[in-house]
Amino acid sequence: MAAIKVPLEAAEQAAVRRLAKALQVSPEDVAYAALNRLMLQAEDAAVQADIKHTSQWRGDNLPLWSDSATSIHAYESMPDEPSQPRKKR
Repeated sequence: MAAIKVPLEAAEQAAVRRLAKALQVSPEDVAYAALNRLMLQAEDAAVQADIKHTSQWRGDNLPLWSDSATSIHAYESMPDEPSQPRKKR
């Protein structure tokens, strides 16, 4: 059987695993069902546009369904400014 691998960030994988556990299926079952639904609607121009759009932002952003609530915000990932000695008056 051929396989298509979809690399997921930890926040994405956690969301998929949580859904699979809630449904008492495997994460692969969730992925296959998602692909099945997509393929059944793939002739729709809006779906095709969404696939292309997702391809452009994937890798730079996490999807809304991922566990991004615990991700580091951009301003939090910036290095700390070095402490400056307090000026004497």
